[in-house]
Amino acid sequence: MRRASCRTACVVSLTGVIIETVPVRYVTANPHNSSVRRQVLRVNGPRGLDSHWPPGFSPVPLLCMGPRLQGRGQSCGCCPLCSACAQRLEVLMRHRCILPTYPPRQIKALGVRQYHVASVLCQRAKVAMSHFEPHEYIRYDLLEKNIDIVRKRLNRPLTLSEKIVYGHLDDPAKQEIERGKTYLRLRPDRVAMQDATAQMAMLQFISSGLPKVAVPSTIHCDHLIEAQLGGEKDLRRAKDINQEVYNFLATAGAKYGVGFWRPGSGIIHQIILENYAYPGVLLIGTDSHTPNGGGLGGICIGVGGADAVDVMAGIPWELKCPKVIGVKLTGSLSGWTSPKDVILKVAGILTVKGGTGAIVEYHGPGVDSISCTGMATICNMGAEIGATTSVFPYNHRMKKYLSKTGREDIAKLADEYKDHLVPDPGCHYDQLIEINLNELKPHINGPFTPDLAHPVAEVGTVAEKEGWPLDIRVGLIGSCTNSSYEDMGRSAAVAKQALAHGLKCKSQFTITPGSEQIRATIERDGYAQILREVGGIVLANACGPCIGQWDRKDIKKGEKNTIVTSYNRNFTGRNDANPETHAFVTSPEIVTALAIAGTLKFNPETDFLMGKDGKKFKLEAPDADELPRAEFDPGQDTYQHPPKDSSGQRVDVSPTSQRLQLLEPFDKWDGKDLEDLQILIKVKGKCTTDHISAAGPWLKFRGHLDNISNNLLIGAINIENGKANSVRNAVTQEFGPVPDTARYYKKHGIRWVVIGDENYGEGSSREHAALEPRHLGGRAIITKSFARIHETNLKKQGLLPLTFADPADYNKIHPVDKLTIQGLKDFTPGKPLKCIIKHPNGTQETILLNHTFNETQIEWFRAGSALNRMKELQQH
Repeated sequence: MRRASCRTACVVSLTGVIIETVPVRYVTANPHNSSVRRQVLRVNGPRGLDSHWPPGFSPVPLLCMGPRLQGRGQSCGCCPLCSACAQRLEVLMRHRCILPTYPPRQIKALGVRQYHVASVLCQRAKVAMSHFEPHEYIRYDLLEKNIDIVRKRLNRPLTLSEKIVYGHLDDPAKQEIERGKTYLRLRPDRVAMQDATAQMAMLQFISSGLPKVAVPSTIHCDHLIEAQLGGEKDLRRAKDINQEVYNFLATAGAKYGVGFWRPGSGIIHQIILENYAYPGVLLIGTDSHTPNGGGLGGICIGVGGADAVDVMAGIPWELKCPKVIGVKLTGSLSGWTSPKDVILKVAGILTVKGGTGAIVEYHGPGVDSISCTGMATICNMGAEIGATTSVFPYNHRMKKYLSKTGREDIAKLADEYKDHLVPDPGCHYDQLIEINLNELKPHINGPFTPDLAHPVAEVGTVAEKEGWPLDIRVGLIGSCTNSSYEDMGRSAAVAKQALAHGLKCKSQFTITPGSEQIRATIERDGYAQILREVGGIVLANACGPCIGQWDRKDIKKGEKNTIVTSYNRNFTGRNDANPETHAFVTSPEIVTALAIAGTLKFNPETDFLMGKDGKKFKLEAPDADELPRAEFDPGQDTYQHPPKDSSGQRVDVSPTSQRLQLLEPFDKWDGKDLEDLQILIKVKGKCTTDHISAAGPWLKFRGHLDNISNNLLIGAINIENGKANSVRNAVTQEFGPVPDTARYYKKHGIRWVVIGDENYGEGSSREHAALEPRHLGGRAIITKSFARIHETNLKKQGLLPLTFADPADYNKIHPVDKLTIQGLKDFTPGKPLKCIIKHPNGTQETILLNHTFNETQIEWFRAGSALNRMKELQQH
């Protein structure tokens, strides 16, 4: 054993901060201690001799740090004999050359003194966020530092959600923190945008006048590809039809430093999981299913484009401090029960608004029975319960997925920081749900809402009772929720059994791969061919029917029918624009089994099918690998790197374009109360963002605010006549389309308001549902309650999202009334506004309206929008 040649050495944190100068001893590290992740151990006295070194330890001399600290204005005070000592220790620790096997209490018994080493090891061994951004590094050191500050302040155990969220605070030392009340100022690690929402986000960023994005950002082309004939043909057609938009996004990305994933690359959330998500990341995405990344241990939150612009501009991003709902999983998944059944069960418990304002945090021993992509499925559909996001703790399933997707270095780094990537023992949840996976049965939810939960064994009986069509017209698997290799494998396992007995699907059957990597891999491994043989059509790597991009030909609009999907959302008309389509969501393997049987009255756990030979057989529970045995096949290269020098890059928007339109700033608040607002529509019942700003054929106008405003609230039901897209014009007294009436009011200087019901704006993150009413002259939206993202989007665009102090006051307002909103001159956080209801007979009523504006958001309102306020601040 070699001895150190200098008489003293420094125990130094790799930030360059000296912890202690000590006589030379042998130093090692203990990565097994869960309470102190990294330690420097110094053995005293004779135990430091080679012959007395405790079994299980591999000692390494820690030499003088002097030369490494020189030039930083620091001196260790000992002789500078070895300039490579820190690097040498770092390499040894990183490669696990030092592996003590003793637990902490035995180390203490051996007389070993322990010194904590700051977690800056990763700064020397920098690990990139992704292969595409080699110079953007994971900052676990900063995460740890911020967590330590907050932990000392709060003096209590932290949930995983709190660790990641508070670990990204702009000012952890001074930030006021109270769950469900205070607004947090956060510094997300990155931004992701899908092509439908990226158009408006990039148009807003262009309006900001900034030269480059401040954080790593990407655009993903997945929403504009319509399912019609099959993958390759549909992709070619989409590239042709959307050439102008794709060119705008590609050139804007190149100009402003945003990575661009071309059409055909796959769905944004699958691409994020494969390339960008990692344990502990804080990522915001302009799509409501961004929480998919929680399956890899990150806090990934869906937002509107204006929020994305804030982050890309380098401005701290605001989020109301979320509550935390704990879901404790015990037991293990088996048989026909899948990860999808976990979230279908949770949706049935919490309903579509039960998660509003909260992060859903899964934990418990049952977590380890779920694959990484299965956890992503659960987090993805957490958007349907209104949750801010959902997350799982870092474990070996995530490590396995990271390694398989070429990110073993991130997995190793996450291992080093695992204490910060799991919840503290004894942490407090605002609500706790327990699910025993041993007892969980396959579920199917719907129709018309994702929280109407049924066990698969019972849905047929319920359908008969309710008069829902039993015959399944189409089964659809894939989408961002369920398009992993494991999902495709389990579906193929079911299909293979049917083929062995001479059967094919009785229903039409479609398959949507989540990414080019998944498509290429399931083609190579034979899954795609099996699914074709059973009757399936493989669609493009895109959202397709899940978001209404489906040129459906087998039914007429208004025809009552049933479809089953492995998607996440099943609102009225969502998939095919037919309000009579009864859509049910379930797991891919259940969809496949039901498509083979052709009816809702089939339970694969107990029921038999008739083979071609006339013999009955029962499908066995599917089994498939969670990851391919060989490496993933990446398929075609579909990524465009932003150039290093973009000074010569042009971004053109034609003034005559019907797809793209540069934005004009909204008008500022005039300093007065809002007098005599006309009611454009009083909405009856559920009003999602699909009702407010429909998708499907309207997606082509997402970059043109005036054109897409022609779909404003066309799906909302008018309480006055029970019809959609039919409202009374208060001036002409004629009924007409909602957008036409709004345009009439705007032309004649009549400001208006919308009255809504519960959970107004649930569903997608699309900010067009806020931009359109603002563009057409709206001033306020008054409801019983809002979905989180939509409420924020309304604030960003200078509108007033207000709620009835007494929900019963909803019934006091009639569509023919006029409203005056008072108190705006003294608009302050927490102070209700007054609303005077003026009835046509001359009588009046006064009610109170609550709001959730903070000081910063009030400035948005006064400036006319958040973007206007950003420009004001730039000028100062």
